[in-house]
Amino acid sequence: MKIVIIGGGFAGVNMANELANNKSFDVTLVDKNNYNFFPPLIYQVATAYLEPSAISYPFRRYYSKKKNIHFRLGELVSVKAEQNIAVLHNGEIEYDALVFATGAETNYFGMENVRKNSIPMKTLNDAIEMRNKLLQRMEKATLQKNSRERRKYLNIVVAGGGPTGVEVSGMFAEMRNGILRKEYPELATSVSNIYLVDGADAVLAPMSKQSQQDTYDALTKLGVIIKLNARVTDYVDDTVHLENGETILSKNLIWAAGVSAKSFEGIPVESYGRGKRMIVDEYNKVANTTNIYAIGDTCFQTSDAAFPNGHPQVAQVAIQQGKHLAKNLKKSLNKQPLVPFKYNDKGSMAIIGKNKAVVDLPSPKMHFKGFLAWLMWLFIHLLSLITFRNRLVTFWNWMISYFSMDQPLRMIIRPEKKNKNTEVK
Repeated sequence: MKIVIIGGGFAGVNMANELANNKSFDVTLVDKNNYNFFPPLIYQVATAYLEPSAISYPFRRYYSKKKNIHFRLGELVSVKAEQNIAVLHNGEIEYDALVFATGAETNYFGMENVRKNSIPMKTLNDAIEMRNKLLQRMEKATLQKNSRERRKYLNIVVAGGGPTGVEVSGMFAEMRNGILRKEYPELATSVSNIYLVDGADAVLAPMSKQSQQDTYDALTKLGVIIKLNARVTDYVDDTVHLENGETILSKNLIWAAGVSAKSFEGIPVESYGRGKRMIVDEYNKVANTTNIYAIGDTCFQTSDAAFPNGHPQVAQVAIQQGKHLAKNLKKSLNKQPLVPFKYNDKGSMAIIGKNKAVVDLPSPKMHFKGFLAWLMWLFIHLLSLITFRNRLVTFWNWMISYFSMDQPLRMIIRPEKKNKNTEVK
Protein backbone atom coordinates (compact mmCIF):
# COMPACT_ATOMS: atom_id res chain seq x y z
CA MET A 1 0.00 0.00 0.00
CA LYS A 2 1.47 3.35 -1.04
CA ILE A 3 1.09 5.95 1.70
CA VAL A 4 2.02 9.58 1.02
CA ILE A 5 2.28 11.79 4.12
CA ILE A 6 2.39 15.54 3.50
CA GLY A 7 4.20 17.19 6.41
CA GLY A 8 6.95 16.01 8.74
CA GLY A 9 5.84 17.52 12.03
CA PHE A 10 4.56 15.69 15.11
CA ALA A 11 1.67 14.01 13.28
CA GLY A 12 3.54 12.99 10.13
CA VAL A 13 6.68 11.69 11.84
CA ASN A 14 4.76 9.66 14.42
CA MET A 15 2.60 8.08 11.74
CA ALA A 16 5.66 7.20 9.64
CA ASN A 17 7.41 5.75 12.69
CA GLU A 18 4.40 3.54 13.43
CA LEU A 19 4.55 2.15 9.88
CA ALA A 20 8.34 1.77 9.79
CA ASN A 21 9.75 -1.60 8.70
CA ASN A 22 6.27 -2.90 7.81
CA LYS A 23 6.58 -4.49 4.36
CA SER A 24 2.88 -3.99 3.67
CA PHE A 25 3.40 -0.24 3.43
CA ASP A 26 5.53 1.89 1.13
CA VAL A 27 5.64 5.29 2.86
CA THR A 28 6.79 8.57 1.32
CA LEU A 29 7.12 11.53 3.66
CA VAL A 30 6.96 14.89 1.88
CA ASP A 31 8.10 18.13 3.48
CA LYS A 32 9.20 21.55 2.23
CA ASN A 33 12.15 21.39 4.67
CA ASN A 34 14.70 18.58 4.71
CA TYR A 35 14.58 18.45 8.50
CA ASN A 36 12.16 17.89 11.37
CA PHE A 37 12.13 20.53 14.11
CA PHE A 38 10.56 20.84 17.57
CA PRO A 39 8.16 23.84 17.61
CA PRO A 40 7.77 24.14 21.42
CA LEU A 41 11.43 25.18 21.70
CA ILE A 42 11.56 27.58 18.76
CA TYR A 43 11.48 30.57 21.10
CA GLN A 44 14.73 29.36 22.73
CA VAL A 45 16.43 29.45 19.33
CA ALA A 46 14.96 32.91 18.74
CA THR A 47 16.35 34.17 22.05
CA ALA A 48 19.78 32.54 21.46
CA TYR A 49 19.52 29.98 24.23
CA LEU A 50 19.67 27.02 21.84
CA GLU A 51 21.31 26.43 18.48
CA PRO A 52 18.99 25.50 15.58
CA SER A 53 20.60 22.06 15.37
CA ALA A 54 19.59 21.32 18.97
CA ILE A 55 15.92 21.09 18.02
CA SER A 56 16.16 19.86 14.43
CA TYR A 57 17.31 16.74 12.58
CA PRO A 58 17.51 15.84 8.85
CA PHE A 59 14.79 13.47 7.62
CA ARG A 60 17.08 11.45 5.38
CA ARG A 61 19.46 10.74 8.25
CA TYR A 62 16.59 9.92 10.60
CA TYR A 63 15.00 7.39 8.22
CA SER A 64 18.20 6.02 6.67
CA LYS A 65 17.66 2.60 8.29
CA LYS A 66 13.91 2.40 7.64
CA LYS A 67 13.74 0.58 4.30
CA ASN A 68 10.06 1.24 3.60
CA ILE A 69 10.17 4.97 4.37
CA HIS A 70 11.34 7.45 1.75
CA PHE A 71 11.74 11.21 1.96
CA ARG A 72 10.77 13.67 -0.77
CA LEU A 73 11.71 17.33 -0.54
CA GLY A 74 8.77 19.21 -1.99
CA GLU A 75 5.76 21.41 -1.40
CA LEU A 76 2.21 20.31 -2.17
CA VAL A 77 0.51 22.35 -4.89
CA SER A 78 -2.71 20.42 -5.52
CA VAL A 79 -4.39 17.02 -5.42
CA LYS A 80 -5.83 15.05 -8.34
CA ALA A 81 -8.15 12.96 -6.18
CA GLU A 82 -9.74 10.94 -9.01
CA GLN A 83 -6.31 9.89 -10.25
CA ASN A 84 -4.76 9.41 -6.78
CA ILE A 85 -1.97 11.86 -7.56
CA ALA A 86 -0.43 14.52 -5.32
CA VAL A 87 1.06 17.37 -7.34
CA LEU A 88 4.21 18.86 -5.82
CA HIS A 89 6.07 21.96 -6.94
CA ASN A 90 8.75 19.68 -8.38
CA GLY A 91 6.77 16.74 -9.74
CA GLU A 92 3.93 14.33 -9.05
CA ILE A 93 3.58 11.34 -6.75
CA GLU A 94 0.99 8.54 -6.79
CA TYR A 95 -0.71 7.20 -3.68
CA ASP A 96 -3.19 4.64 -2.40
CA ALA A 97 -3.80 6.79 0.67
CA LEU A 98 -2.91 10.47 1.06
CA VAL A 99 -2.41 11.90 4.55
CA PHE A 100 -2.39 15.62 5.31
CA ALA A 101 -0.19 16.42 8.30
CA THR A 102 0.51 19.97 7.20
CA GLY A 103 0.07 21.63 10.58
CA ALA A 104 -0.87 25.28 10.76
CA GLU A 105 0.56 28.62 9.72
CA THR A 106 0.57 32.06 11.32
CA ASN A 107 -2.81 33.80 11.25
CA TYR A 108 -2.73 37.60 11.06
CA PHE A 109 -6.54 37.91 11.00
CA GLY A 110 -6.45 39.98 7.82
CA MET A 111 -4.19 42.72 9.25
CA GLU A 112 -1.81 43.43 6.39
CA ASN A 113 0.42 45.86 8.33
CA VAL A 114 0.89 43.29 11.08
CA ARG A 115 1.75 40.62 8.51
CA LYS A 116 4.34 42.83 6.84
CA ASN A 117 5.99 44.34 9.92
CA SER A 118 5.68 41.93 12.83
CA ILE A 119 8.02 39.04 13.69
CA PRO A 120 6.33 35.61 13.42
CA MET A 121 7.14 32.66 15.68
CA LYS A 122 6.16 29.56 13.75
CA THR A 123 9.13 28.07 11.89
CA LEU A 124 12.84 27.58 12.46
CA ASN A 125 13.49 30.25 9.82
CA ASP A 126 11.27 32.61 11.82
CA ALA A 127 13.32 31.93 14.95
CA ILE A 128 16.64 32.63 13.23
CA GLU A 129 15.27 35.82 11.66
CA MET A 130 13.91 36.95 15.02
CA ARG A 131 17.26 36.39 16.75
CA ASN A 132 19.10 38.34 14.06
CA LYS A 133 16.63 41.22 14.00
CA LEU A 134 16.52 41.64 17.77
CA LEU A 135 20.31 41.53 18.12
CA GLN A 136 20.74 44.05 15.31
CA ARG A 137 18.19 46.35 16.88
CA MET A 138 19.98 46.18 20.21
CA GLU A 139 23.14 47.30 18.46
CA LYS A 140 21.26 50.13 16.76
CA ALA A 141 19.78 51.16 20.12
CA THR A 142 23.29 51.81 21.44
CA LEU A 143 23.76 54.43 18.70
CA GLN A 144 20.57 56.37 19.37
CA LYS A 145 20.98 59.71 21.13
CA ASN A 146 17.25 60.45 21.36
CA SER A 147 15.66 58.56 24.29
CA ARG A 148 12.30 58.23 22.50
CA GLU A 149 13.92 56.65 19.44
CA ARG A 150 16.05 54.39 21.62
CA ARG A 151 12.93 53.16 23.41
CA LYS A 152 11.46 52.01 20.08
CA TYR A 153 14.39 49.65 19.60
CA LEU A 154 14.28 48.37 23.18
CA ASN A 155 10.54 47.91 23.74
CA ILE A 156 9.22 44.45 22.89
CA VAL A 157 5.53 43.71 22.37
CA VAL A 158 4.46 40.06 22.38
CA ALA A 159 0.97 39.51 20.94
CA GLY A 160 -0.68 36.34 22.22
CA GLY A 161 -1.08 35.10 25.78
CA GLY A 162 -0.79 31.39 25.05
CA PRO A 163 2.19 29.20 25.99
CA THR A 164 4.45 30.66 23.28
CA GLY A 165 3.67 34.25 24.25
CA VAL A 166 4.13 33.55 27.95
CA GLU A 167 7.39 31.67 27.45
CA VAL A 168 9.01 34.23 25.16
CA SER A 169 7.92 37.12 27.42
CA GLY A 170 9.45 35.46 30.46
CA MET A 171 12.66 34.72 28.56
CA PHE A 172 13.01 38.33 27.40
CA ALA A 173 12.35 39.63 30.91
CA GLU A 174 15.11 37.47 32.38
CA MET A 175 17.51 38.47 29.62
CA ARG A 176 16.77 42.17 30.14
CA ASN A 177 17.27 41.89 33.89
CA GLY A 178 20.55 40.00 33.55
CA ILE A 179 22.48 39.34 30.35
CA LEU A 180 21.63 42.48 28.40
CA ARG A 181 22.42 44.87 31.25
CA LYS A 182 25.91 43.34 31.45
CA GLU A 183 26.60 43.19 27.71
CA TYR A 184 25.12 46.56 26.77
CA PRO A 185 26.43 49.03 29.36
CA GLU A 186 25.47 51.90 27.01
CA LEU A 187 21.82 50.99 27.66
CA ALA A 188 22.03 50.41 31.41
CA THR A 189 20.05 53.54 32.25
CA SER A 190 17.64 53.31 29.32
CA VAL A 191 13.97 52.52 29.80
CA SER A 192 12.85 49.31 28.11
CA ASN A 193 9.55 47.52 28.53
CA ILE A 194 8.25 44.10 27.64
CA TYR A 195 4.52 43.98 26.94
CA LEU A 196 2.36 40.87 26.70
CA VAL A 197 -0.98 41.69 25.08
CA ASP A 198 -3.96 39.43 24.48
CA GLY A 199 -7.61 39.87 23.56
CA ALA A 200 -8.78 37.42 26.25
CA ASP A 201 -9.30 38.21 29.92
CA ALA A 202 -6.49 35.87 31.10
CA VAL A 203 -3.15 34.49 29.96
CA LEU A 204 -3.00 30.75 29.18
CA ALA A 205 -6.76 30.74 28.55
CA PRO A 206 -7.06 26.92 28.06
CA MET A 207 -5.35 26.15 31.39
CA SER A 208 -6.71 26.23 34.93
CA LYS A 209 -7.51 29.42 36.84
CA GLN A 210 -4.64 28.60 39.20
CA SER A 211 -2.16 28.39 36.31
CA GLN A 212 -3.48 31.62 34.86
CA GLN A 213 -3.08 33.50 38.14
CA ASP A 214 0.32 31.97 38.95
CA THR A 215 1.58 32.90 35.48
CA TYR A 216 0.22 36.43 35.71
CA ASP A 217 1.89 36.94 39.10
CA ALA A 218 5.24 35.46 37.98
CA LEU A 219 5.42 37.51 34.78
CA THR A 220 4.45 40.69 36.60
CA LYS A 221 7.18 40.04 39.16
CA LEU A 222 9.68 39.73 36.30
CA GLY A 223 8.61 43.17 35.08
CA VAL A 224 6.42 42.13 32.13
CA ILE A 225 3.55 44.56 31.51
CA ILE A 226 0.47 42.45 30.80
CA LYS A 227 -2.43 43.98 28.90
CA LEU A 228 -5.54 41.79 28.72
CA ASN A 229 -8.74 42.42 26.74
CA ALA A 230 -6.41 44.35 24.43
CA ARG A 231 -6.39 42.88 20.95
CA VAL A 232 -3.87 44.27 18.44
CA THR A 233 -5.67 46.03 15.58
CA ASP A 234 -2.80 47.57 13.58
CA TYR A 235 0.96 48.06 13.48
CA VAL A 236 2.22 51.02 11.52
CA ASP A 237 5.09 53.53 11.83
CA ASP A 238 6.64 51.57 14.73
CA THR A 239 3.41 51.89 16.70
CA VAL A 240 1.29 49.01 17.96
CA HIS A 241 -2.40 49.94 18.04
CA LEU A 242 -4.70 48.17 20.51
CA GLU A 243 -8.47 47.75 20.32
CA ASN A 244 -8.98 49.83 23.47
CA GLY A 245 -7.31 52.84 21.83
CA GLU A 246 -3.90 52.48 23.49
CA THR A 247 -0.69 52.65 21.48
CA ILE A 248 2.79 51.29 22.21
CA LEU A 249 5.97 52.55 20.53
CA SER A 250 8.10 49.61 19.43
CA LYS A 251 10.00 48.27 16.45
CA ASN A 252 9.55 44.75 17.84
CA LEU A 253 6.08 43.22 17.60
CA ILE A 254 6.37 39.46 18.06
CA TRP A 255 3.29 37.71 16.71
CA ALA A 256 2.18 34.62 18.64
CA ALA A 257 -1.53 35.41 18.56
CA GLY A 258 -3.06 32.80 16.30
CA VAL A 259 -2.74 30.06 13.71
CA SER A 260 -4.72 28.87 10.72
CA ALA A 261 -4.59 25.65 8.73
CA LYS A 262 -3.85 25.64 4.98
CA SER A 263 -6.22 24.93 2.11
CA PHE A 264 -5.25 23.03 -1.03
CA GLU A 265 -6.55 22.88 -4.58
CA GLY A 266 -8.29 19.58 -5.25
CA ILE A 267 -9.84 19.21 -1.81
CA PRO A 268 -13.58 20.07 -1.96
CA VAL A 269 -14.48 23.44 -0.43
CA GLU A 270 -17.15 21.79 1.71
CA SER A 271 -14.44 19.62 3.29
CA TYR A 272 -13.07 22.62 5.20
CA GLY A 273 -14.36 23.85 8.54
CA ARG A 274 -13.35 26.49 11.06
CA GLY A 275 -9.91 27.98 10.58
CA LYS A 276 -9.46 26.16 7.23
CA ARG A 277 -9.18 22.86 9.10
CA MET A 278 -10.23 19.78 7.14
CA ILE A 279 -13.38 18.14 8.50
CA VAL A 280 -12.68 14.49 9.31
CA ASP A 281 -14.69 11.57 10.65
CA GLU A 282 -13.84 9.43 13.67
CA TYR A 283 -11.18 7.63 11.61
CA ASN A 284 -9.57 10.88 10.39
CA LYS A 285 -10.86 10.46 6.83
CA VAL A 286 -11.52 13.83 5.17
CA ALA A 287 -15.19 14.53 4.41
CA ASN A 288 -16.25 14.03 0.77
CA THR A 289 -13.18 11.94 -0.04
CA THR A 290 -12.51 8.19 -0.17
CA ASN A 291 -8.81 7.72 0.59
CA ILE A 292 -7.60 11.09 1.90
CA TYR A 293 -6.92 11.65 5.59
CA ALA A 294 -5.92 14.56 7.82
CA ILE A 295 -4.23 14.48 11.23
CA GLY A 296 -2.94 17.01 13.73
CA ASP A 297 -3.51 20.77 13.57
CA THR A 298 -4.88 20.63 10.03
CA CYS A 299 -7.94 18.51 10.90
CA PHE A 300 -11.25 19.30 12.61
CA GLN A 301 -12.82 16.29 14.31
CA THR A 302 -16.05 16.51 16.34
CA SER A 303 -16.76 12.78 16.79
CA ASP A 304 -14.80 12.59 20.06
CA ALA A 305 -17.47 12.95 22.78
CA ALA A 306 -15.05 14.67 25.15
CA PHE A 307 -14.20 17.31 22.51
CA PRO A 308 -17.43 18.11 20.60
CA ASN A 309 -15.97 21.42 19.36
CA GLY A 310 -12.80 19.83 18.00
CA HIS A 311 -9.47 19.00 19.58
CA PRO A 312 -6.99 21.65 20.69
CA GLN A 313 -4.18 22.30 18.23
CA VAL A 314 -1.43 20.91 20.44
CA ALA A 315 1.40 18.41 19.97
CA GLN A 316 -0.20 15.54 21.88
CA VAL A 317 -3.26 15.47 19.61
CA ALA A 318 -1.01 15.32 16.54
CA ILE A 319 1.17 12.55 18.02
CA GLN A 320 -1.79 10.41 19.05
CA GLN A 321 -3.67 10.89 15.76
CA GLY A 322 -0.58 10.00 13.73
CA LYS A 323 -0.05 6.73 15.60
CA HIS A 324 -3.78 5.92 15.65
CA LEU A 325 -4.27 6.38 11.90
CA ALA A 326 -1.27 4.14 11.20
CA LYS A 327 -2.77 1.40 13.38
CA ASN A 328 -6.13 1.74 11.65
CA LEU A 329 -4.50 1.40 8.22
CA LYS A 330 -2.88 -1.82 9.42
CA LYS A 331 -6.29 -3.04 10.61
CA SER A 332 -7.81 -2.11 7.26
CA LEU A 333 -5.28 -4.24 5.38
CA ASN A 334 -6.01 -7.16 7.71
CA LYS A 335 -9.80 -6.76 7.29
CA GLN A 336 -10.19 -5.87 10.96
CA PRO A 337 -12.72 -3.31 12.29
CA LEU A 338 -11.37 0.21 12.65
CA VAL A 339 -11.17 1.97 16.02
CA PRO A 340 -12.52 5.56 16.38
CA PHE A 341 -10.00 8.12 17.62
CA LYS A 342 -10.31 9.33 21.21
CA TYR A 343 -7.86 11.88 22.55
CA ASN A 344 -6.10 11.03 25.80
CA ASP A 345 -5.48 14.43 27.40
CA LYS A 346 -2.21 14.15 29.32
CA GLY A 347 -2.31 17.73 30.61
CA SER A 348 -0.80 21.06 29.69
CA MET A 349 2.19 23.09 30.82
CA ALA A 350 4.06 26.32 30.25
CA ILE A 351 7.44 27.61 31.40
CA ILE A 352 7.71 31.19 32.63
CA GLY A 353 11.37 31.53 33.54
CA LYS A 354 14.15 29.97 35.56
CA ASN A 355 12.60 27.70 38.22
CA LYS A 356 9.16 28.96 37.21
CA ALA A 357 6.51 26.96 35.34
CA VAL A 358 2.91 25.78 35.64
CA VAL A 359 1.53 22.30 34.97
CA ASP A 360 -2.07 21.07 34.91
CA LEU A 361 -2.80 17.33 34.99
CA PRO A 362 -6.36 16.22 34.15
CA SER A 363 -6.54 12.83 35.86
CA PRO A 364 -6.23 13.03 38.76
CA LYS A 365 -6.85 16.77 38.55
CA MET A 366 -3.68 18.36 39.88
CA HIS A 367 -1.87 21.68 39.57
CA PHE A 368 1.85 22.30 40.00
CA LYS A 369 3.86 25.50 39.96
CA GLY A 370 7.38 26.71 40.65
CA PHE A 371 10.49 24.53 40.69
CA LEU A 372 8.73 21.14 40.52
CA ALA A 373 6.62 22.24 37.55
CA TRP A 374 9.79 23.62 35.93
CA LEU A 375 11.53 20.24 36.28
CA MET A 376 8.48 18.47 34.84
CA TRP A 377 8.49 20.85 31.85
CA LEU A 378 12.21 20.22 31.21
CA PHE A 379 11.83 16.44 31.47
CA ILE A 380 8.82 16.19 29.14
CA HIS A 381 10.35 18.47 26.51
CA LEU A 382 13.67 16.62 26.56
CA LEU A 383 11.91 13.28 26.04
CA SER A 384 9.86 14.73 23.19
CA LEU A 385 12.90 15.67 21.08
CA ILE A 386 13.27 13.39 18.07
CA THR A 387 16.75 11.90 18.68
CA PHE A 388 19.11 11.18 21.55
CA ARG A 389 21.57 13.66 20.04
CA ASN A 390 18.98 16.46 20.21
CA ARG A 391 18.24 15.58 23.84
CA LEU A 392 21.92 15.56 24.80
CA VAL A 393 22.74 18.87 23.07
CA THR A 394 19.66 20.60 24.48
CA PHE A 395 20.31 19.30 28.00
CA TRP A 396 23.94 20.49 27.81
CA ASN A 397 22.89 23.96 26.67
CA TRP A 398 20.28 24.18 29.41
CA MET A 399 22.83 23.23 32.08
CA ILE A 400 25.24 25.91 30.85
CA SER A 401 22.46 28.49 30.95
CA TYR A 402 21.25 27.42 34.39
CA PHE A 403 24.57 27.56 36.19
CA SER A 404 26.17 30.46 34.32
CA MET A 405 23.00 32.54 33.92
CA ASP A 406 24.20 33.03 30.34
CA GLN A 407 24.48 31.40 26.91
CA PRO A 408 27.17 32.61 24.46
CA LEU A 409 25.13 32.03 21.29
CA ARG A 410 24.24 35.64 20.49
CA MET A 411 25.83 35.93 17.07
CA ILE A 412 24.26 37.84 14.18
CA ILE A 413 24.73 35.42 11.28
CA ARG A 414 22.97 36.48 8.09
CA PRO A 415 23.53 35.63 4.42
CA GLU A 416 25.39 38.39 2.60
CA LYS A 417 22.93 40.56 0.71
CA LYS A 418 23.91 42.43 -2.44
CA ASN A 419 21.18 44.99 -1.87
CA LYS A 420 22.27 46.95 1.18
CA ASN A 421 18.77 48.47 1.44
CA THR A 422 17.55 45.17 2.92
CA GLU A 423 19.33 45.90 6.20
CA VAL A 424 17.12 45.66 9.28
CA LYS A 425 15.83 49.07 10.37
